Amino acid sequence: MKRIVVKVGSAVLTQDGEIALERMHKLVTFLAQLRKKYELILVSSGAVAGGYTKLKLDRMVIANKQALAAIGQPALMHKYSKKFAQYNYITAQVLVTAANLNKEDDIARVKATIDTLIQNNVIPIVNENDATSTDELEVGDNDQLSAYIAKHTNSNMLIILSDIDAYYDEDPRKNDNAKARKILNYVSDTELDKDVTPHNIFATGGIVTKLKAAHYLLNVDIDMFLASGFDLDDVKSFMIDGIHKGGTLFTSKGN
Repeated sequence: MKRIVVKVGSAVLTQDGEIALERMHKLVTFLAQLRKKYELILVSSGAVAGGYTKLKLDRMVIANKQALAAIGQPALMHKYSKKFAQYNYITAQVLVTAANLNKEDDIARVKATIDTLIQNNVIPIVNENDATSTDELEVGDNDQLSAYIAKHTNSNMLIILSDIDAYYDEDPRKNDNAKARKILNYVSDTELDKDVTPHNIFATGGIVTKLKAAHYLLNVDIDMFLASGFDLDDVKSFMIDGIHKGGTLFTSKGN
């Protein structure tokens, strides 16, 4: 059975300063369907945003951000646990830091933990340990984290579900004629050097961090699929039905 990592961003999981419960429900319904066909690892943002729903602190202050993550992570996990339980799945929290992903022994332990969870039909939910990470030891964003997890767990594909529904030849917010690029085999240095422009106050990425994740995975022959997390039709069509209607596939395997 192939192994898939799914990363969902803060923009998808939050709305108006709250956890977007209806979108989370639709996400979990899709993931439960996906789990019937693939081994599944979920990389989920939303801890800081979840904490902010409980306590309004300035997230630009690092201590506040860490406190919000500490509040929000268990709240987020509780919501996931309840929703996955409707489909008879247990969930498990796996918190990692950049230091864990830079040491072979730690990488092996993380993989062994995730392997054991999957073998026992548990859904691993991975996030960076924002409550204790420092600037020097941050992965940086969950797009990068999900790419590292995909590589180090021998996964076959990373799916990024975002407020960005595909990679376009031009900025669709500025040009109505921008066209989505369905398949890419290469990410240029020019594209990687663009400014990071997250759409959501709780996001740390934007299209550039997704391109960096794709570039990293292309170099290790792992596919990445970028699609909307607001409307799951494209990712369902691609992953369940095998029909590429929308979204962008990054693959080193040619067209």
